[in-house]
Amino acid sequence: MAEWAWPGEQLVAGAQRGDVDALTALVSGSHPNVHRFARSLCATPEDAEDAAQEALIILYRKIGMLRASGALASWMFRIVRNECLRRLRTVRSADAVPDASVRSAEDEVLQRLEAGRVAAAIAALPDDQRAALIMRDIQGYSGRMAADALGLTVPALKSRLHRARRAVQASLSAPAEPMSGGPHAGER
Repeated sequence: MAEWAWPGEQLVAGAQRGDVDALTALVSGSHPNVHRFARSLCATPEDAEDAAQEALIILYRKIGMLRASGALASWMFRIVRNECLRRLRTVRSADAVPDASVRSAEDEVLQRLEAGRVAAAIAALPDDQRAALIMRDIQGYSGRMAADALGLTVPALKSRLHRARRAVQASLSAPAEPMSGGPHAGER
């Protein structure tokens, strides 16, 4: 369980004051968690490595911008998430050559549509619910660790998590939006 622990608030405060040893220890101590965030959020292992590296560089350069020393985990999560999203947008904008796969094109399209629906449902959540859902269900944090990282009580985290799961479930059980350009696209 020690691998899940973030560096302590005293180390963060020391790094914020400009203590080079504290800053070095903070960056190296944060690396496993940042890398784990990136692996779960980025599309490819290469993007995860790059996103983790970029997040640690931002941590090194901008530690003074962190308002509360206890908010390191949520701050780093947002940085990694934003970096992974930036990389995803870059990949989507480039015309990448698709990899040959064993699955049929139909299976691939269906899987992408379903993954897109799940991602859209999560993205549509309010920020507080999305953070709770990601930290608890995707990152695998315990209720106490997620609550602490988000600055919540455990009951408040459970409440947000329940609302988030219910909203995602409702979104996924709703009929899929029809694709534009179909025979009834102009009707509303």
